[in-house]
Amino acid sequence: MKIESKYGMIFNIQKFSINDGPGIRTVVFLKGCPLKCTWCANPESQEQRLQILWDEKKCLHCNTCVLSCPTLAIKNVDGKIFIDHKRCSGAGVCSERGICIEKCPSHALKAEGERKTVDEIMKVVMQDLPFYEESGGGVTLSGGEATMQPEFTIELLKALKSKNIHTAIETTGFTSPAIFQRIIEYLDLLLFDIKHWNEEKHKEKTGVSNVPILKNMKYAIDVGKEVLPRLPVIPGYNNLLDDAKGFVQRLKEVGANRVQLLPFHQFGENKYHMLSRDYEFANVKGLHPEDLKDFQKIFIDNGINAFF
Repeated sequence: MKIESKYGMIFNIQKFSINDGPGIRTVVFLKGCPLKCTWCANPESQEQRLQILWDEKKCLHCNTCVLSCPTLAIKNVDGKIFIDHKRCSGAGVCSERGICIEKCPSHALKAEGERKTVDEIMKVVMQDLPFYEESGGGVTLSGGEATMQPEFTIELLKALKSKNIHTAIETTGFTSPAIFQRIIEYLDLLLFDIKHWNEEKHKEKTGVSNVPILKNMKYAIDVGKEVLPRLPVIPGYNNLLDDAKGFVQRLKEVGANRVQLLPFHQFGENKYHMLSRDYEFANVKGLHPEDLKDFQKIFIDNGINAFF
């Protein structure tokens, strides 16, 4: 589904967040991401188009959705519902809510993704203006990856700045320098993910190179933007002590002197099931700060303030 610049494809607006920048914040989640991280906690954010999710716990296995789908995108395979998201025309196209959603008697299906205008989002955001002002908070754009919807993102950021609202972004940094430089003009803070220090290992689990990411991070730091690198620590992927040393090198190369360590968790596992996708980390235990003390110490010993 092509998204016009005056609309954004949003999948959530979360109010009263305290973990996505300073103060009390509203987080706007945009759909679509150029990375396909296999541990992603929001797999529904990876595709920019609207998707239909199936909740097995609510399903009556009545096959109403299978029989009602006009594009034959829904199938029942051995008692499990599978939705071909490439074939699915999506809610708002085959009907206002989606025929399958409308007809499901147990509400086991739901649409993930909604087109919103800047004005519609600003109406929600402005409801909490007193909380931003009192706490030093604001609005954070997350996802997905907001730079995949650059024109919409810029218009939204302009609207926020016109109201003197603090702006932040949670970003992979994977976009063209031209788009990146336009967007950060309207940002006060960049929460900037760094997935792996090694380019080939980065490609292995995300599908893309880390070279443009590191270049954009360096640019933002060089022009004086507030940048907080954030490192999701993933078991068996980037959690070795040698990996910590590699990250130290990359952070120094871009001019960063701090990093937030984000221990791996499995909070998004059920979403993979709802999307009929396999979850690579299903049997991998989560990490906790106490598991990463030696990992953290390498950063600190090398002059990088590493914290949780």
